[in-house]
Amino acid sequence: MPKIRVILVDDHAILREGLRALLSYYDDVQVVGEAQDGTESVNRTEELQPDIVLMDIAMPGMNGLEATRLIREKFPQTRVLILTQHEDPQYVLPLLQAGASGFVPKRALGTDLINALRVVARGETFLYPTAATTVVEEIRRRHEDAATAPESLTHRELEILKHIVSASFSLKNLTVIQNCIPVAGTN
Repeated sequence: MPKIRVILVDDHAILREGLRALLSYYDDVQVVGEAQDGTESVNRTEELQPDIVLMDIAMPGMNGLEATRLIREKFPQTRVLILTQHEDPQYVLPLLQAGASGFVPKRALGTDLINALRVVARGETFLYPTAATTVVEEIRRRHEDAATAPESLTHRELEILKHIVSASFSLKNLTVIQNCIPVAGTN
Protein backbone atom coordinates (compact mmCIF):
# COMPACT_ATOMS: atom_id res chain seq x y z
CA MET A 1 0.00 0.00 0.00
CA PRO A 2 1.43 3.42 -0.94
CA LYS A 3 2.31 5.85 1.82
CA ILE A 4 0.22 8.94 2.52
CA ARG A 5 2.41 11.84 1.35
CA VAL A 6 2.03 14.86 3.65
CA ILE A 7 3.25 18.46 3.75
CA LEU A 8 3.31 20.12 7.19
CA VAL A 9 2.31 23.81 7.24
CA ASP A 10 2.74 25.84 10.43
CA ASP A 11 4.65 28.99 11.26
CA HIS A 12 6.18 27.38 14.36
CA ALA A 13 9.24 25.28 13.48
CA ILE A 14 9.14 23.35 16.75
CA LEU A 15 5.57 22.22 16.02
CA ARG A 16 6.54 21.06 12.52
CA GLU A 17 9.49 19.14 14.01
CA GLY A 18 7.21 17.52 16.60
CA LEU A 19 4.66 16.55 13.96
CA ARG A 20 7.40 15.10 11.75
CA ALA A 21 8.66 13.02 14.70
CA LEU A 22 5.15 11.82 15.59
CA LEU A 23 4.26 10.86 12.03
CA SER A 24 7.58 9.02 11.55
CA TYR A 25 6.22 6.31 13.89
CA TYR A 26 3.60 5.34 11.31
CA ASP A 27 4.66 3.24 8.33
CA ASP A 28 1.80 4.45 6.14
CA VAL A 29 2.67 8.18 6.37
CA GLN A 30 5.58 10.04 4.79
CA VAL A 31 6.29 13.72 5.45
CA VAL A 32 7.56 14.97 2.09
CA GLY A 33 7.92 18.65 2.93
CA GLU A 34 7.21 21.61 5.16
CA ALA A 35 6.11 25.22 4.80
CA GLN A 36 5.95 28.09 7.27
CA ASP A 37 3.11 30.08 5.69
CA GLY A 38 0.30 29.90 3.18
CA THR A 39 2.26 31.17 0.20
CA GLU A 40 5.02 28.63 0.74
CA SER A 41 2.40 25.87 1.20
CA VAL A 42 0.94 26.57 -2.25
CA ASN A 43 4.43 26.54 -3.81
CA ARG A 44 5.45 23.34 -2.00
CA THR A 45 2.17 21.67 -3.03
CA GLU A 46 2.91 22.44 -6.67
CA GLU A 47 6.48 21.18 -6.30
CA LEU A 48 5.86 18.03 -4.23
CA GLN A 49 2.27 17.06 -5.15
CA PRO A 50 1.35 15.58 -1.75
CA ASP A 51 -1.77 13.62 -0.96
CA ILE A 52 -2.54 15.85 2.04
CA VAL A 53 -1.49 19.27 3.25
CA LEU A 54 -1.68 19.45 7.05
CA MET A 55 -2.50 23.16 7.45
CA ASP A 56 -2.52 25.64 10.32
CA ILE A 57 -4.85 28.66 10.06
CA ALA A 58 -3.14 31.60 11.74
CA MET A 59 0.15 32.32 9.99
CA PRO A 60 1.90 35.48 8.84
CA GLY A 61 1.30 36.48 5.24
CA MET A 62 -1.22 34.26 3.51
CA ASN A 63 -3.33 32.50 6.14
CA GLY A 64 -4.54 28.90 6.09
CA LEU A 65 -8.01 29.79 4.80
CA GLU A 66 -6.73 31.47 1.66
CA ALA A 67 -4.02 28.82 1.17
CA THR A 68 -6.64 26.07 1.47
CA ARG A 69 -8.81 27.76 -1.15
CA LEU A 70 -5.88 28.15 -3.56
CA ILE A 71 -4.58 24.61 -3.08
CA ARG A 72 -8.02 23.11 -3.69
CA GLU A 73 -8.49 25.27 -6.81
CA LYS A 74 -5.05 24.63 -8.31
CA PHE A 75 -4.48 21.05 -7.13
CA PRO A 76 -7.86 19.35 -6.67
CA GLN A 77 -6.21 15.94 -6.14
CA THR A 78 -4.52 17.28 -2.96
CA ARG A 79 -6.65 17.31 0.17
CA VAL A 80 -6.23 19.78 3.03
CA LEU A 81 -6.55 18.74 6.66
CA ILE A 82 -6.72 21.65 9.11
CA LEU A 83 -4.72 21.38 12.35
CA THR A 84 -5.30 24.44 14.50
CA GLN A 85 -5.91 25.85 17.95
CA HIS A 86 -9.00 27.70 16.67
CA GLU A 87 -12.26 25.77 17.03
CA ASP A 88 -14.79 28.62 16.75
CA PRO A 89 -17.53 28.47 14.10
CA GLN A 90 -16.00 31.53 12.44
CA TYR A 91 -13.08 29.29 11.45
CA VAL A 92 -14.61 25.84 10.97
CA LEU A 93 -17.36 26.67 8.49
CA PRO A 94 -15.35 28.93 6.13
CA LEU A 95 -12.50 26.41 6.04
CA LEU A 96 -14.84 23.59 5.08
CA GLN A 97 -16.40 25.76 2.43
CA ALA A 98 -12.94 26.64 1.11
CA GLY A 99 -12.39 22.95 0.51
CA ALA A 100 -10.79 21.58 3.68
CA SER A 101 -11.34 17.83 4.02
CA GLY A 102 -11.07 17.77 7.76
CA PHE A 103 -10.55 19.66 10.96
CA VAL A 104 -8.45 18.62 13.99
CA PRO A 105 -7.65 20.87 16.97
CA LYS A 106 -4.05 21.00 18.21
CA ARG A 107 -5.28 19.75 21.58
CA ALA A 108 -6.19 16.38 19.98
CA LEU A 109 -4.20 13.23 20.57
CA GLY A 110 -1.64 11.97 18.07
CA THR A 111 -3.87 8.97 17.41
CA ASP A 112 -6.69 11.37 16.46
CA LEU A 113 -4.39 13.06 13.95
CA ILE A 114 -3.23 9.83 12.34
CA ASN A 115 -6.82 8.63 12.14
CA ALA A 116 -7.80 11.93 10.49
CA LEU A 117 -4.97 11.61 7.95
CA ARG A 118 -6.08 8.08 7.06
CA VAL A 119 -9.74 9.08 6.73
CA VAL A 120 -8.90 12.07 4.53
CA ALA A 121 -6.51 9.97 2.42
CA ARG A 122 -9.43 7.63 1.66
CA GLY A 123 -11.33 10.58 0.22
CA GLU A 124 -13.62 11.04 3.21
CA THR A 125 -14.13 13.98 5.56
CA PHE A 126 -12.84 13.95 9.13
CA LEU A 127 -14.26 16.28 11.76
CA TYR A 128 -13.13 16.24 15.36
CA PRO A 129 -16.24 16.14 17.60
CA THR A 130 -16.19 19.87 18.42
CA ALA A 131 -16.00 20.75 14.72
CA ALA A 132 -18.78 18.29 13.90
CA THR A 133 -20.91 19.91 16.60
CA THR A 134 -20.30 23.32 15.03
CA VAL A 135 -21.44 22.06 11.62
CA VAL A 136 -24.52 20.31 13.01
CA GLU A 137 -25.51 23.41 15.03
CA GLU A 138 -25.23 25.56 11.91
CA ILE A 139 -27.36 23.11 9.95
CA ARG A 140 -29.96 23.07 12.72
CA ARG A 141 -29.94 26.87 12.88
CA ARG A 142 -30.46 27.03 9.13
CA HIS A 143 -33.23 24.44 9.41
CA GLU A 144 -34.99 26.53 12.07
CA ASP A 145 -34.60 29.60 9.88
CA ALA A 146 -35.95 27.62 6.93
CA ALA A 147 -39.05 26.71 8.90
CA THR A 148 -39.88 30.38 9.29
CA ALA A 149 -38.60 31.53 5.90
CA PRO A 150 -38.27 28.56 3.52
CA GLU A 151 -37.86 30.82 0.51
CA SER A 152 -34.42 31.84 1.85
CA LEU A 153 -32.99 28.37 1.12
CA THR A 154 -32.40 26.82 -2.27
CA HIS A 155 -34.15 23.63 -3.27
CA ARG A 156 -30.89 21.71 -2.79
CA GLU A 157 -30.32 23.15 0.71
CA LEU A 158 -33.84 22.15 1.74
CA GLU A 159 -33.25 18.65 0.37
CA ILE A 160 -30.05 18.31 2.42
CA LEU A 161 -31.79 19.52 5.56
CA LYS A 162 -34.58 16.99 5.06
CA HIS A 163 -31.99 14.19 4.90
CA ILE A 164 -30.35 15.42 8.08
CA VAL A 165 -33.64 15.67 9.94
CA SER A 166 -34.59 12.17 8.79
CA ALA A 167 -31.44 10.86 10.54
CA SER A 168 -29.83 9.69 7.31
CA PHE A 169 -26.92 12.04 7.95
CA SER A 170 -23.33 10.75 8.20
CA LEU A 171 -19.88 12.32 7.96
CA LYS A 172 -19.68 11.17 4.34
CA ASN A 173 -22.50 13.62 3.57
CA LEU A 174 -20.40 16.57 4.80
CA THR A 175 -18.67 16.90 1.44
CA VAL A 176 -22.03 17.76 -0.11
CA ILE A 177 -23.15 19.89 2.81
CA GLN A 178 -19.97 21.94 3.18
CA ASN A 179 -20.61 23.55 -0.21
CA CYS A 180 -24.07 24.66 0.90
CA ILE A 181 -23.04 26.56 4.06
CA PRO A 182 -22.29 30.15 3.07
CA VAL A 183 -19.29 32.05 4.37
CA ALA A 184 -20.31 35.03 6.49
CA GLY A 185 -20.74 38.10 4.31
CA THR A 186 -21.31 36.21 1.05
CA ASN A 187 -24.36 34.84 -0.71
